[in-house]
Amino acid sequence: MVRVQVKRLRGERVRLPRYMMPDSSGMDLFACLEEGEITLTPGRWRLIPTGVAIGLPDGYEAQVRPRSGLALQYGVTLLNSPGTIDADYRGEIGVIMINLGDKPFVIRDGDRIAQLVVNDVCRAELQEVDELPGSTRGAGGFGHTGV
Repeated sequence: MVRVQVKRLRGERVRLPRYMMPDSSGMDLFACLEEGEITLTPGRWRLIPTGVAIGLPDGYEAQVRPRSGLALQYGVTLLNSPGTIDADYRGEIGVIMINLGDKPFVIRDGDRIAQLVVNDVCRAELQEVDELPGSTRGAGGFGHTGV
């Protein structure tokens, strides 16, 4: 288990991220709206504040991911999914939500809007070469194995 520091940016009314089930891999993130609610019309997106900032230890990152229920039931998802929070970022977590559905979607203060997943980071060292080693797949991509 890794310890992640969290700070409320707008006082006690801010809901901290939390795991909703014992085996959940992601913590739910909650909307923190000064105006009470925001309506996303179809095709529109908006940055939704969460009112929290985190301090990740070195060697870790957090990913902001969509909630499957919002995607399936309303066509609402995240525009940059997954969003990456680096270990050195200390600003407010914002969630770029987009309405891909056909009806307006209302986001209210305190609504669960996304998930936050903490992962360890493996940094790569690139080695430039003239040729890459062969593989069974080769350069095939984007449906090369059929439907």
